[in-house]
Amino acid sequence: MSAPAPSPLAIVDAEPLPRQEEVLSETALAFLAELHRRFTPRRDELLARRAERRAEIARTSTLDFLPETAAIRADDSWRVAPAPPALEDRRVEITGPTDRKMTINALNSGAKVWLADFEDASAPTWENVVTGQLNLIDAYTRRIDFTDERTGKTYALRPDEELATVVMRPRGWHLDERHLTDPDGTPVPGALVDFGLYFFHNAKRLLDLGKGPYFYLPKTESHLEARLWNDVFVFAQDYLGIPQGTVRATVLIETITAAYEMEEILHELRDHASGLNAGRWDYLFSIVKNFRDGGPKFVLPDRNAVTMTAPFMRAYTELLVRTCHKRGAHAIGGMAAFIPSRRDEEVNKVAFEKVKADKDREADDGFDGSWVAHPDLVPIAMESFDRVLGDRPNQKDRLREDVDVKAEDLIAIDSLDAKPTYAGLVNAVQVGIRYIEAWLRGLGAVAIFNLMEDAATAEISRSQIWQWINAGVVLDNGEKVTAELARKVAAEELANVRAEIGEEAFAAGNWQQAHDLLLKVALDEDYADFLTLPAYEQLKG
Repeated sequence: MSAPAPSPLAIVDAEPLPRQEEVLSETALAFLAELHRRFTPRRDELLARRAERRAEIARTSTLDFLPETAAIRADDSWRVAPAPPALEDRRVEITGPTDRKMTINALNSGAKVWLADFEDASAPTWENVVTGQLNLIDAYTRRIDFTDERTGKTYALRPDEELATVVMRPRGWHLDERHLTDPDGTPVPGALVDFGLYFFHNAKRLLDLGKGPYFYLPKTESHLEARLWNDVFVFAQDYLGIPQGTVRATVLIETITAAYEMEEILHELRDHASGLNAGRWDYLFSIVKNFRDGGPKFVLPDRNAVTMTAPFMRAYTELLVRTCHKRGAHAIGGMAAFIPSRRDEEVNKVAFEKVKADKDREADDGFDGSWVAHPDLVPIAMESFDRVLGDRPNQKDRLREDVDVKAEDLIAIDSLDAKPTYAGLVNAVQVGIRYIEAWLRGLGAVAIFNLMEDAATAEISRSQIWQWINAGVVLDNGEKVTAELARKVAAEELANVRAEIGEEAFAAGNWQQAHDLLLKVALDEDYADFLTLPAYEQLKG
């Protein structure tokens, strides 16, 4: 007997948007309903498994490669599917949300790939979720342009052959879409909404353009979560009648548990895998989250003191390159988050030198490409990879067999000399409040102190405050980090913002709300798994 037809989904508590019906057509909603019916129960089981694994880490304060998957790691014969032509050369990738202006600028940026982000660089308002999909549809049909009302400047797409290849990032498994529910009132996972709408509307169109539906998979914590994604891909391709293997996925290795399962993750996705990415800030957040009660040896110093040259970060990135190239996959490096200043050339000069050094190191280590957050950084990163690659599309032939990473190397946090500082505490509070305030206004990518911050940097900020308090950290000025000290610094930051932007702008913003939310997730004894979960409850729209 065949499965019953899925019940239609309901759009709840959402103001209708212009052209919404183009995205949320009856046929598209039927596809989402079928994804939800088939895969949400397994998603729920995997989220429960995350909690069990975290409890085990709390008990043991350690992690290891999985004994039950040793045969997969030992089998040298398997490889991921060859990259499609549009993903062979990924030497520079630009990231950003899918608003109309960014869509045009990113596609025109000169980067090889644009990570079109529905995740950490996008606050999931209904408008952002729906119009982001519309903007991508309009880009592929060349119906997109944009005029800046403030400056009068007009933006339009370059010829197709000059545009970046899109790799779209849906929300992580943990986030639901409250505005789409089934007849029981259960919300559809945001990951399935973002993936499903993009795939349904664009898969065939992209094939006609000589590309395909390509995805970045965020916050994966195990190979079983990768297996779920693979099953989603197999079903979706059959549903639309397109060839198996058309979908390609790059997995962000941005959780400490996933770092121990890189080969298994590639193996699960092997017909649909195209690479792994080293996602720095979420990776640090994941270390703090999982080992937050592991004592002083797991205490991270100021986030800006944890560079990619730290021994445990070197272990992570070198293992990623070796793993990818052993299996025929791309290894993509981390983010250059600097935002050039229009007023301070000296700031730019120093930052550009740091970006160049970072990208040179990645290219020399064997990475096939890397991320930037601003179009002005594309030429800098391009030069670093051009120097190593020349005319070759990648360096997957560099197998890095010299790399030998032990399980303990990935969590050797105490190999760092740096210690937490008072300035680091202040910066964590500043970034946390300023980012959350913007997020509550619907902005997911925010320039703060010349860096492009997203949800990952807010997560590391609040997690470090929590960790330092609970570990009884004493700062460089002799002060012990306490809840009272965090409240004092937060009150001072709120006063500074008020003086900086003026009473009217302060009153029009969400500053007190952001201050209160940061302190809640930084001080609560019951640590919230993700800042965006309580924040979503306060997000309007």
